[in-house]
Amino acid sequence: PYSTKWEGDANPLLINDPRYAPAGVLAPKSKADLAFTMHMLSWLAVNGTAAIVEFPGVLYRSGAEQKIRKYLIDNNYVDTVIQLPPDLFFGTTIATCVIVLKKSKADNKTLFIDASAQFVRGGNKNKLTAENQQAVLDAFIQRDDVDHFARLVDNAEIADNDYNLSVSSYVEERDTREAVDIAELNAEIARIVARQQELRTAIDEIVADLEGSG
Repeated sequence: PYSTKWEGDANPLLINDPRYAPAGVLAPKSKADLAFTMHMLSWLAVNGTAAIVEFPGVLYRSGAEQKIRKYLIDNNYVDTVIQLPPDLFFGTTIATCVIVLKKSKADNKTLFIDASAQFVRGGNKNKLTAENQQAVLDAFIQRDDVDHFARLVDNAEIADNDYNLSVSSYVEERDTREAVDIAELNAEIARIVARQQELRTAIDEIVADLEGSG
């Protein structure tokens, strides 16, 4: 459940719970998302992988959640962050994300994948096709930079960015605006101005004729 409530610091025993204690702080009482994340991390095998669907707010909210992200990044547990398209799941239209956790990474970097455009509309929901899934999987396996789709980021850069894990902070969005030919635009403006001048001259001549005949 996204941003469900839990006891949090209202229960003084939880801060010493071995699942949550390593981060030194508890997830907010009103948003238990990262409490679930810490729980799964605690049970993750050294050579295991956990993929957790999250509400996107956990990637950038400040306070306790930022401190938990700091713990996860500083200890190199975040392998990949994947931004999913909106309207994939029943019961919500929000654009969710996936945080992939590993305890034994080969590098000190985090992969960001922007899969927000990887979908087709099917009925009243968006769907990930086999091709969409393969594109994300290929990027996940290869861990290479792909323009407007994937970027492998040093954890030091993430720390410098206040432990913000939003994919849009690291993967540049494709510019879909129509390219403008400045020279052609200037020429068109010049043609319009010249035509306006011709019309003004013609109007002035008509007015002069009318005044002369009057």
